[in-house]
Amino acid sequence: MKILTLHVDYIEWKGLKKALKSMEDLPPKEIAKKRVEEALVVLTAVEKGDSVGVLGDYIRNIKEISGKVGTKRIVLYPYAHLSSNLGSSGTAVKIFKGAEEGLIKEGYEVSRAPFGYYKTFELKVKGHPLSELSREIIVKGNEISDLPKDEIKKLLYEISKSKLDTSKITENDHRIIGKKMNLWSFNSVAPGMVFWHDKGLHIKNKLIEYWREKHRIGGYEEISTPQIMDRKLWEISGHWSKYGENNFRTLYEKRDFIVKPMNCPGGMLVYNSSPKSYKDLPLRVGEMGIVHRVELSGVLSGLFRVIQFTQDDAHLFCVDEKQTKDEIFSLIELIKEFYHDFKLDFDHVELSTRPEKRIGEDHLWDMAEKLLEESLKDKKIEYKINEGEGAFYGPKIDFHIKDSLGRAWQTSTIQLDFALPERFNLIYKDEKGSEKKPIMIHRVIYGSLERFIGILTEHLNGNFPLWISPNQIKVLTINEGVKEYARKVYDKFFKEGFKVEFDCRNETINKKVREASIERFNYIITVGDKEESSQTLSVRSRDGGLEHGVELSKFISRIKKEVKKRK
Repeated sequence: MKILTLHVDYIEWKGLKKALKSMEDLPPKEIAKKRVEEALVVLTAVEKGDSVGVLGDYIRNIKEISGKVGTKRIVLYPYAHLSSNLGSSGTAVKIFKGAEEGLIKEGYEVSRAPFGYYKTFELKVKGHPLSELSREIIVKGNEISDLPKDEIKKLLYEISKSKLDTSKITENDHRIIGKKMNLWSFNSVAPGMVFWHDKGLHIKNKLIEYWREKHRIGGYEEISTPQIMDRKLWEISGHWSKYGENNFRTLYEKRDFIVKPMNCPGGMLVYNSSPKSYKDLPLRVGEMGIVHRVELSGVLSGLFRVIQFTQDDAHLFCVDEKQTKDEIFSLIELIKEFYHDFKLDFDHVELSTRPEKRIGEDHLWDMAEKLLEESLKDKKIEYKINEGEGAFYGPKIDFHIKDSLGRAWQTSTIQLDFALPERFNLIYKDEKGSEKKPIMIHRVIYGSLERFIGILTEHLNGNFPLWISPNQIKVLTINEGVKEYARKVYDKFFKEGFKVEFDCRNETINKKVREASIERFNYIITVGDKEESSQTLSVRSRDGGLEHGVELSKFISRIKKEVKKRK
């Protein structure tokens, strides 16, 4: 059984016609328009396996919630949309009638909406934190159901039907490239979430390794915060009340939790876990955190718009304006360095200023906007003013890159944040021992790592540079007789840590080369009788270059340098 309880100012409903032919006709007065005010509405779906034995828990939950919100007026409302595993109508009617009788006996005023009828309804939910609660009531012994084989086959068939519709997307689309190169896939069982295959995960891991290398050099600490955290944290951050519809919620021991929609609040707890002195600042803390945000299925788009994604957040804590400006300078240089290595150019930069609805005093906004603008000017960066488009907690610099198709993408952001230091009471002690609040910079470089990989894939048309390529080398045999030597060549590349594959099929060399080219291998190594006798290789590069008589050790040394230089 699943229930959703709503504490309402009022609810009004009217029965229209029977939704279930098996239901008996109800007299007009039972389906006529009815309005109940100041009540707890219990939207209820009775599921397979439920029986009248669930009544005790059902009534107990209703009493508990009604006591918390302070009402003795209950509306029992059948609501099939809470579950796709509905039980029998006969059982449901017995449960609703039993609950009505049981609650009335205990002094509750109970109304029950008609079961088995289409209904119109209107309600107004109150605004307090307990006004909307969902629960699942499980019948003991019904926790696990062993599905019959034909039901399992049906479910597997439904899952397998989830295929990419390629009729409306171009060949350069990262979803098509990902399929051809075996990088990732998507399935309706996890909408807006990526199934990373080995090769796609290789790209993701290489980008994370690169991120870690640059941040270690830059003096950053790296942290990792929990995936699910108590609602108290999200009430402080504002996500519980202001962004409730965009968050995944869950329960643990009757406590409300949120699946992490952003990394920042967890980072604030790490900051507050130990006292801070001015000597500890600037403090640079980064996190490659997985976050989840509810999105409508219609707006999901491969790696570009997802529900689960990895965000490369960092928070920098500074003592004064000078220190803050120095950190902004360093961030601008770090962002430039990242995108230079990926051969991506900036399209334009925006300075987004204070919105009409904001927090913080005007003198703080004046200071923050001045710091960001002066930093851009000092770095001789051309920028546009994006009037009124800053976050409610502070102004920001947005960097937009341009890909090979001429499209602009907003990726990196540098934001000054007034909200979190105040809300989480972040403090440090200055030279005199007085408590001060740090100036906080919030920034991302990739933004969403998934989205960045999608951009990079289409920008390069899947032709990844050797240092992140999932298809670095493919060794091909020209005939059966050279298989042993070709295997030794493959083993040498493998032991040196390269992503290498071996193709010794009894196919023509032209066919094997063509397939390896479609898979966008950086280097295709062909081995025949001539190469075996000279203990050399023939090397075909992705740009069409062809070399014969290449010594294996020298080639390995050469491509190691290519990886190191991130060419």
